Amino acid sequence: MQKNTIIAIGAFFGFLGVALGAFGAHILKNSFTPEQLDNYRTGIQYQLVHAVVLVSLGFSGIQKYFKSAYFFIAGTILFSFSLYVYTIFNLKFVAMFAPFGGASFMIGWILLIVYALKKES
Repeated sequence: MQKNTIIAIGAFFGFLGVALGAFGAHILKNSFTPEQLDNYRTGIQYQLVHAVVLVSLGFSGIQKYFKSAYFFIAGTILFSFSLYVYTIFNLKFVAMFAPFGGASFMIGWILLIVYALKKES
């Protein structure tokens, strides 16, 4: 994946996170329980954090860190998006994807640690 692609995906996730956050704050707040809104907000929070990380990884231009980006992208899709679909459409089976997204986030962070500590050859 090219650095500009990672930056663009991160920026798109950032835009989408802000838009979905506004949607949740202004439209969903009167239609859902506090627990549902909490799930939705958790998805927003994780998406926005990883959007910033993706943009940062892209701007770093350091190719070895880009492997983490794949896992952050997968994590956002599997974790955050599954929480949105679960909350908005009440499709409970979709929630089963969230743990895989969480695991993807963790793998991405572990890879980032490993590659950051790995000595240049």
